[in-house]
Amino acid sequence: MKKKIILLGSTGSIGTNTLDVISKHRHLFEVVGLSCGTQVDLLAKQCREFDVPHAVVSNLVKTPHDFPCRLFTGKNALEELIKETKADLLVNAIAGSSGLLPSVWALEHSMDLALANKETIVMAGNLVKKMADKKACKIIPIDSEHSAIFQLLKKIESKTLDEIILTASGGAFRKYSYEEMKAVTPEQALKHPTWNMGPKITIDSASMANKGLEIIEASYLFNLAVDKIKVVIHPQSLVHSMVRTIDGEIYAQLSYPDMRLPIHTALFYPETVKNELGKLDFGSVVMEFYPPEPKKFPMLKLAYEAASRGEEYTICYNAANEMAVSAFVDRLIGFLDIPALVEKALDNDWKNSVNSIDDILEADTRARKMVLQWINKR
Repeated sequence: MKKKIILLGSTGSIGTNTLDVISKHRHLFEVVGLSCGTQVDLLAKQCREFDVPHAVVSNLVKTPHDFPCRLFTGKNALEELIKETKADLLVNAIAGSSGLLPSVWALEHSMDLALANKETIVMAGNLVKKMADKKACKIIPIDSEHSAIFQLLKKIESKTLDEIILTASGGAFRKYSYEEMKAVTPEQALKHPTWNMGPKITIDSASMANKGLEIIEASYLFNLAVDKIKVVIHPQSLVHSMVRTIDGEIYAQLSYPDMRLPIHTALFYPETVKNELGKLDFGSVVMEFYPPEPKKFPMLKLAYEAASRGEEYTICYNAANEMAVSAFVDRLIGFLDIPALVEKALDNDWKNSVNSIDDILEADTRARKMVLQWINKR
């Protein structure tokens, strides 16, 4: 029996890599639904290649007359796709907060969730985990760091865990001075030295907001106090994360920086299946590690603060960062204004309880409006 897959965000980096993995194992997987934001032509090509019966274009301007399969349209298109397309696993590769509700809908319909959308957990970690437990669904992380931790924690006893160590490439500006970072442009921020990713996550890597989101996500996913989660700069991106046990030993997951590896793990989970993606050759690599500079990367400190203060603060952290990054791309603010705006947002009172998706979306909207007002005043 083939495993039936819905892939959301199929035209992005994670989406195209997911289809590449599936293409090598067509006898084991059936793609039953795809979605994208705007790239209709590429989506149509993917639907033809994988014989996909259902698809969604979230920002559809005009319905194409020759689309090769059923195309869901309208504001409820993604929800209808998930509801009507029976799948075993939903791969959520949507960027940003818009990926939250599709994750919720997948769990409501008892689908396992392979998650590249970290905002799902950052915004609604407790709620989503409760839903998964109630429906007996698995949440399998695709981010290379969380995939590494997910695998390492299967190999040690939970009572022996002391802390986890997330590795970070350092992004485009790891060699810049603080003064040099004041004048960087969106074009510079979009040149990641290691990974080929979408624009938002690439800029988040440059500010290390991406690692801040991963700190929050790891705290929820692995039930760890945030002070048990550390970050180290590792420019080569060969060690994808580590765990330290109470006796001081460190266990690491290593591989070449290829997102197809954690995707392969998520698609086949809980089985371990051989792949043809290449083995790490220790004779040809050098590995460096050093701590991040707090002054250059204040988004890390702000993430720790948000995670320690509660759920509404992590929602605010994500929303304020998304608004600030968008403003930076539009050249309305400078690069170092991103953490300044996030810090200003977090300085407000975010102590309301979060008991539902509506509560989460309300907090998200409030934070966005607040930051937008400040941007407009500038």
